Amino acid sequence: MNLRALAAKVAFQVLEKGISLSVALPDQQKHLESGKDKALLAELSYGVMRHLPQLDKLVSDCMSKPLKGKQRIVHQLLLIGCYQLYFTRIPSHAAISETAEACRQLKFEGLVKVVNGVLRNIQRQEKPLPTDNDTLAFNTPSWIVKRLKAAYPENWQEVIEQSHQRPPMWLRNNKRSQTRDEYLAALAEIDIPASAGKSSDAILLESPRDVAQLPGFDQGAASVQDGAAQWAATLLAPKDGELVLDACAAPGGKTCHLLELANIQLVAVDFDEKRLERVQQNLDRLSLDAKLVHGDAADIDSWWQGDKFDRILLDAPCSATGVIRRHPDIKWLRKQSDIDELAALQSKILDHCWQWLKPGGTLLYATCSILPQENEQQIRSFLERADDATLIPISEQPHPDDIGWQITPGTENMDGFYYARLVKG
Repeated sequence: MNLRALAAKVAFQVLEKGISLSVALPDQQKHLESGKDKALLAELSYGVMRHLPQLDKLVSDCMSKPLKGKQRIVHQLLLIGCYQLYFTRIPSHAAISETAEACRQLKFEGLVKVVNGVLRNIQRQEKPLPTDNDTLAFNTPSWIVKRLKAAYPENWQEVIEQSHQRPPMWLRNNKRSQTRDEYLAALAEIDIPASAGKSSDAILLESPRDVAQLPGFDQGAASVQDGAAQWAATLLAPKDGELVLDACAAPGGKTCHLLELANIQLVAVDFDEKRLERVQQNLDRLSLDAKLVHGDAADIDSWWQGDKFDRILLDAPCSATGVIRRHPDIKWLRKQSDIDELAALQSKILDHCWQWLKPGGTLLYATCSILPQENEQQIRSFLERADDATLIPISEQPHPDDIGWQITPGTENMDGFYYARLVKG
């Protein structure tokens, strides 16, 4: 099937069915054989999610009436066509004719003329991208813009701008295989430019690579993990012989990092059984071992009868607003009402995990959110109700008096993340 038709299917799955891009895209990529085609499909799919409001406005302004029901996929196809005209080097005539052909392949023969007409109209008018309101100007839902303005009055525009950049590729060196310097040398040997990140195992590649090109990847020499996410295991700092809980563990990057750092007994729990399979795959590739549990981190009593934990990593379910640059569909899948629900769930899991932490133990609260309600406000409330909890400042946080460490997207080339380290009295 025509690549544009596959891209329209991806957009339809995300925008009409609420399926995440990380599920919908690979599902269509499997119909393609060449790496180049798969990359173009990703470019079109991600591009539409990044620029959705502007593309939607350009397309809608050129139509006499909106497409509804099953025909919505043709609307998504028009977005794909429009993205090509504005944001790619594909010649206009090729973009338009291929997109019209895709309409035929999607079995909407009667709408081929509409697709042709709308795209030719857009091409002819050469209108500037619309910026009439915040949603259009920042390609971000107005409720997110409003919250970011309140949270980051000095630099909210930069936070949004960074969330639209293409993310870099970070690696985590497996210190059980080699030192970071040795792995950097192995990369340099095959002309893959890279540099050391601030945390002890982090490596930043100058440009993204297929993991098949990375030395010893299949044997577990390194893993792909953003620089911000790599701080989790480093800040929790497990010690040999300890019993550690990784709450909400999937897909397992932080689970594996904890096991690379120390010889611990690790229990990794996740509510999503399917995603636990990813944790096992990661463990297998790295030849690591953990006890995996399909269960609820807010109800540990129902699945754990062992001792209390020396350390707990709580990577709480969150809005994921800090990783929009990697997952631009988050902007359209997340709703304003989700934030209150997530904050209530975070609070519930945090209170319950705290009961399972030994006196003197450390709990690291983490999210990939940049909204204070899920982060600083969440921890402030917890400290008010837990009189045996002490917040330990993190040396990397810019202001020692802050409640936890908020990393905004683009800081040191990292994703947006939040950490708060708590010790039980």
